[in-house]
Amino acid sequence: MHSCAQGKYSRLVCIKSPSNVDNLCSSLLVYVKRCLKIKRFVQRDLWAGMASHAPGHPKDEQQMRKPSTLVRKDVELAEKLWGHLPEIALEMLKELTEKHRLHISSGDLVLVDRKWYVTHSGLLSLARRHRCRGIRVEPVHEFCDPKAARWTFKATVFRSSACKGFVGYGDADPSNVSPLLRGSELRIAETRATARALRKAFAIPVCSFEEFGPIAEPTYSERQASKFSPQPANGNYGGPKVRDRLCQIIRQHQLDPNLVKSYAVDFCRTKTLREATREQLENFVVHLADWAEKDRNALLCQLNSYLPAKGSAA
Repeated sequence: MHSCAQGKYSRLVCIKSPSNVDNLCSSLLVYVKRCLKIKRFVQRDLWAGMASHAPGHPKDEQQMRKPSTLVRKDVELAEKLWGHLPEIALEMLKELTEKHRLHISSGDLVLVDRKWYVTHSGLLSLARRHRCRGIRVEPVHEFCDPKAARWTFKATVFRSSACKGFVGYGDADPSNVSPLLRGSELRIAETRATARALRKAFAIPVCSFEEFGPIAEPTYSERQASKFSPQPANGNYGGPKVRDRLCQIIRQHQLDPNLVKSYAVDFCRTKTLREATREQLENFVVHLADWAEKDRNALLCQLNSYLPAKGSAA
């Protein structure tokens, strides 16, 4: 075989060799086969994707059934915790569960006064699921007064790198913070601002629980206090205002509801609390509040005197 020429004619001369031509043909054949194989894979995945989105597909039906199961579990848990719920509360719970994937079991939702509220942890979980880009929080100095424990923050939520931001403001001071959280006004203001911005960013249709003032979910003492003062049939008992005030005093000063009930019966000089008149109960509430403010320890001693004796039970 003649030697290959050098320079720009070397490739042309090499192709004339029969062995090189065979190698080239084999390479082209392998390349064509690979292209056809890739094409078949693409067509198969395309048809599979179209079929999965078609109505009546098993996968589609499974995805449709899943939210209903979650809603049923949340409804059962809600009725177990808070009793029978009105229809409007159930509809809102379904929307929050199906659309936003907020669940009671995860601590994302709470019920207060028959209304749903989303928690700060639930909003953060929602932001993580949507891969939120970031949250920027900064104080609004012109509305802050550290000496008066008054703070205002501005929070901006960025859902993506191209998002211009959703802004929310939050404030806190001793007048709108629970007495149990006094001294935490700065952190509460920051949390409220973040929660408000997240609600705007993800279109949450309910208020956040952290935006509450001193009013919060009823505690055990409050629930017990509401039980010991039912509305009697004869109408003597003072209405909900007196009852709410009494519950507030018990919760604020951490009093034992059963001992308060015994003291109320003794104060009103009646055999049972049902026999007390509205005026007697109002006087008792005023007396209890005044004593609790002036000398709580003395009040506790008085209440402890109504404890049953250890050896009195038969």
